[in-house]
Amino acid sequence: MADTVANHSTGLDSDHDWRVPAGGGVLLAVLGVLAILFPFVTGVSVSLLLGALLVIGGFAHVAHAFSVPGWTASLVQLILAVIYVVAGISLLANPVLGLTTLTLLVIAYLFVAGIFEIVAGLSMPREANGLWIAVSGVIGLLLSGLLWAGWPATALWAIGVLLGVNLIVSGVALLSVGSAERRVISDESATAA
Repeated sequence: MADTVANHSTGLDSDHDWRVPAGGGVLLAVLGVLAILFPFVTGVSVSLLLGALLVIGGFAHVAHAFSVPGWTASLVQLILAVIYVVAGISLLANPVLGLTTLTLLVIAYLFVAGIFEIVAGLSMPREANGLWIAVSGVIGLLLSGLLWAGWPATALWAIGVLLGVNLIVSGVALLSVGSAERRVISDESATAA
């Protein structure tokens, strides 16, 4: 009973194999490094994947159009299907153009999110450490400005590098979870002995 309470207090399950999150973390980190080393290939791959998903989504809207009641709802679903399929085929036909569009969307996102984070961070009470939110917003604004200043050349690498950094951070996080689970298991083995 004491072991069960100890497991719940750490939030880690000693029956869980620590190698699963650790291995997943290593895999994600390696994929992240590859994405950073080959950002253009990564960006084009993301563009192609998004195009394929949009086409599949378009077919899903067509299927849904026949199951919704009323002709107006069916018409809306068919219009959405056309938009999805046209956008998806456009990305599949010209993934580099899609990559530039995705880069513009990332620039716009970083800009808008940066402004909102600055406003939110500065309006928070001092005790809430809102300054860190504001700093995050400033970094987002700077990053959007740098990407915009180099656009369209940044379209060749921005998506791949940003995805790579995200994969590395996620991989390191999973690796740390696996490491913590391994530590809990070895501590429980030591106390049981």
